[in-house]
Amino acid sequence: MIIRSKAPLRIGLAGGGTDVSPYSDLYGGAILNATINLYAYASIEPLNNGTIEFVIDGNGQHFSTASQTELPLTPGFELFIGVYNRIVKQFNTGPLSFRLTSYIEAPQGSGLGTSSTLVVSMLGAFAEWLQLPLGKYDIAHLAFEIERIDLKMAGGKQDQYAATFGGINFMEFLANDKVIVNPLQLKHNVLHELENTLLLYFTATQRLSATIIEEQVKNVHEKNEKSIEAMHQLKEQAVVMKESLLRGELLSIGEILKNGWEHKKQMAKSISNPLIDTIYETALKNGASGGKISGAGGGGFMFFLCPAVSKIKVAKAIEEMGGRTQPFQFTNEGLITWSI
Repeated sequence: MIIRSKAPLRIGLAGGGTDVSPYSDLYGGAILNATINLYAYASIEPLNNGTIEFVIDGNGQHFSTASQTELPLTPGFELFIGVYNRIVKQFNTGPLSFRLTSYIEAPQGSGLGTSSTLVVSMLGAFAEWLQLPLGKYDIAHLAFEIERIDLKMAGGKQDQYAATFGGINFMEFLANDKVIVNPLQLKHNVLHELENTLLLYFTATQRLSATIIEEQVKNVHEKNEKSIEAMHQLKEQAVVMKESLLRGELLSIGEILKNGWEHKKQMAKSISNPLIDTIYETALKNGASGGKISGAGGGGFMFFLCPAVSKIKVAKAIEEMGGRTQPFQFTNEGLITWSI
């Protein structure tokens, strides 16, 4: 028997950063995001030889050890080990023997939520294998706790919920880890037009989101008024964009993205850099009406709203800067698991 799972990556449309504590605990956060048809995959093959194996299929990394109830953290395999240790501890499974293989259809550090999506996918595979009583909110919250509490990785909460639920969602993040996921039921013509006019672009650079997020957290702790006000504005942008999408007012989305990008850059100094600024300005000069980085910033994927027939022109202009455009479609489903 082989147990498989996949969970979709996401683009952050508005409100990014307001899902990070302590801002979300103090003021409440709001995010608008959408999952796309790029996935993180996990496969579990039960073994009977008393060993545990982790295989990162994308780069050939391999880890093997004797089966035990708690594994020490090993560089490069922190997410795998964090998931395994929590599963054994929380559900009292005792030592397990298996081979866990993963693959992600985007580079890590790309701003599409790769790490959190992989954790969700691995949790889904374990839940399918061990028949664990976990609903969507349970899996998303468990993924959050593994990353942020067990492994002490800096970050927010949106990625885990996006990967688990799938679709276009307006998410609210409140004190005491309370999260509310509100799926948006968009008209088909609005959804297709948004998909048709959004251009996803990989800058061919990667970044450590933890460094940027730690700066954001510091700014909130130190009551940096400029940074906190920027987060307030970003939260409002998520609400405004949600309302525009529900009303089908797509012409306003570019301006919302543009305003949101200006506020996002106020959250931390390292969110943008000269390359990102140049790409952004080039896209606008060639017809894009707005855009932003997906994720914490500093590199990875950007996306632009290209109204009318400007998408091809914008793509050609920014591809000359060393990156590549990425075809995509929105997906309605989140985490999926199955056995063969």
